[in-house]
Amino acid sequence: MRTRTDFVHSANPEPHRIRTKEILKEHPDIRQLIGKNPLTIFAIIGLVSFQIVMAWLVRDQSWWIVLGAAYLLGAFADHALFVMIHECAHKLLFKNPNANRLAGILANVPQLMPSSVSFERYHIKHHSFQGIHELDADLPNRWEAKLINNYFIGKALWLLFYPVFQVFRISRLKEIKPFDKWVALNWGVQIVFVAAIAVFMGPKAIGFLAASFFFSVGLHPLGARWIQEHYLTHGEQETYSYYGVLNTVAFNVGYHNEHHDFPSIPWNKLPQIRKNASGYYNTLHYHTSWTKLFFRFLFDKEISLFSRIVRNDRGKVKLTDESKPDQELVKEKFTVEAR
Repeated sequence: MRTRTDFVHSANPEPHRIRTKEILKEHPDIRQLIGKNPLTIFAIIGLVSFQIVMAWLVRDQSWWIVLGAAYLLGAFADHALFVMIHECAHKLLFKNPNANRLAGILANVPQLMPSSVSFERYHIKHHSFQGIHELDADLPNRWEAKLINNYFIGKALWLLFYPVFQVFRISRLKEIKPFDKWVALNWGVQIVFVAAIAVFMGPKAIGFLAASFFFSVGLHPLGARWIQEHYLTHGEQETYSYYGVLNTVAFNVGYHNEHHDFPSIPWNKLPQIRKNASGYYNTLHYHTSWTKLFFRFLFDKEISLFSRIVRNDRGKVKLTDESKPDQELVKEKFTVEAR
């Protein structure tokens, strides 16, 4: 076994734009799936309400019940809220960009940490510059990968404190503006909410919400989602989907190849992409169990934080690019037909 000491470097462009073009040529009907899903706002309201009610119910319980409720229930709700924030970042709810941003801030409320607006900034660049280390926040820092290495303890701690490690990546992404009035609003709303929960429900309610947040992205089978999406678990395939039962409570976020190929299609229609273009997606490696991947990541020394594709060529993509090749190709088609 050879331990990786660097990322896997690629001279090829990211695979999604090429595949989008091929799929739309062969399956033009997929264009009809592009659009918004305003009903997603009701899922956000329901999940936010669920977390607040849960915080109220455990406010006077023992810490074992608080942590157990967070692991078994709160983590799933918070993970679903991350998916909702993701939908808002791609403006897949409403036509008005600000309405999407406000919906994302609402979805962020039970998670305590003000991250919705910042996530939008960095995640869109992940789509536009996948694998470009100075612009892709999804890639670990080099010191982060060296520190964690491929050992069980290191990877367990990395999952447990995953949000903390993400914060340290911000300094690497110097070209992306980290703060503006929307980020300030996100912080302001979170401060008011946390203060209200502390005053009216007490420390155990805060503890439940904080534990739900960390479990939803970390040392929990749900944390395997971050490994599933882009870590090299089958050769050098760069992006992977997950087709398992937890997609039902995670709003189809496992359809990650489909999402990268068609980022303008909302969560409820992602399975239809795979159904219509099965010849493209069923031939790719994919995962069927986050739980199995969770334990494989922890114990398999062949997988480390260096198990990622990086590329140096940024191409001609502008920093302001939002990487929506599906919409771009549709516009190109209409432009050509008009001529």
